[in-house]
Amino acid sequence: MSYEIGMKAIRLEMPERVAHTEYCSNYALVRAVTGLDPLKDGEAWKRFNEAWEIDLLWVTNDGPVPWEKRGRVTDMGHAEFLEGGIDKRERVYCPFKDVEEVLSFDAVEEYGLPDMDELVQYYENFYRNGQRNNPNQIFTGGYYKTIVSGAIQAFGWEMFLTAAADRKRFDKVLESFYRLSLHHFKAWAQTSIEVFICHDDMVWSEGPFMHPDFYRQAIFPRYKKLWEVLHEAGKVVLFCSDGDWTMFVDDIAEAGADGFIFEPITSFDYIVEKYGKTHVIIGSKVDCRTLTFGTREQIKREIDETLRLAKDCPGFFFAVGNHIPSNVPVENALFYFEYLRENWRR
Repeated sequence: MSYEIGMKAIRLEMPERVAHTEYCSNYALVRAVTGLDPLKDGEAWKRFNEAWEIDLLWVTNDGPVPWEKRGRVTDMGHAEFLEGGIDKRERVYCPFKDVEEVLSFDAVEEYGLPDMDELVQYYENFYRNGQRNNPNQIFTGGYYKTIVSGAIQAFGWEMFLTAAADRKRFDKVLESFYRLSLHHFKAWAQTSIEVFICHDDMVWSEGPFMHPDFYRQAIFPRYKKLWEVLHEAGKVVLFCSDGDWTMFVDDIAEAGADGFIFEPITSFDYIVEKYGKTHVIIGSKVDCRTLTFGTREQIKREIDETLRLAKDCPGFFFAVGNHIPSNVPVENALFYFEYLRENWRR
């Protein structure tokens, strides 16, 4: 039933219970739920998704060859996040000597455009294999490094922000990332996916890190063009960004997003009030910090408040919007889902 529930929500058809998804990297939780080790057993995640009645899988794919094998990218290192710190990376490296190199950068020239037919076939095979292996969930298509996230990966934060001070020239740089993204969006549009996630971490937790006018001049019009390609092919487009983008929710809607995927720091209340009947909404008021450090009463309160606001929204998917990471105590995560499942029927 999970796939059908998810598709009803995607189509704004009000399924019999609130739809559900999660972004989880808590291996201890998966072990507790399934008895399997996700680091050793390929069935662990599938069984977890079934047990937790996950209706949609958050999936993106930027193509068969990573950028670092095609051109210059910056390595900003990585803090410890996964269990045992297996993802920690202390290497920090930037291949750009000065901001002039950044302002002269062209992403298409640097990384190239894969052959369209081969790219379409790659994405189609990826999707069909994923959906076949996860028949009870919506397996999305999607692209991660859309414009801003792509520029951040290429340049790193310091070079990105320094170059962005020259709006006119940096706009041309972003245009090259747009053209690179467009090529991949056109390929995804030719596949048989039903739902597409456009990911772009365009803001910080404090909000925009560039002037709002620049977003409205250089970022959102390009989103609109990208999403038109997918809409013409009949795909549902969900926009996803970390951080607080409350002030840009209307811009994202006007650009054509069919739904929003967001953290609790973006205003859940505003999105539900204005778009609850017309758009897919994926998130909640449940914060992973509450799951990590809070009491059961606090967890219940955030679930209750979410359901009070959004239970009657036809396209609502409940999720801990800022992840269930490895430091969330297993007993808190189990309580969260048990209480949610007891209360999510309409």
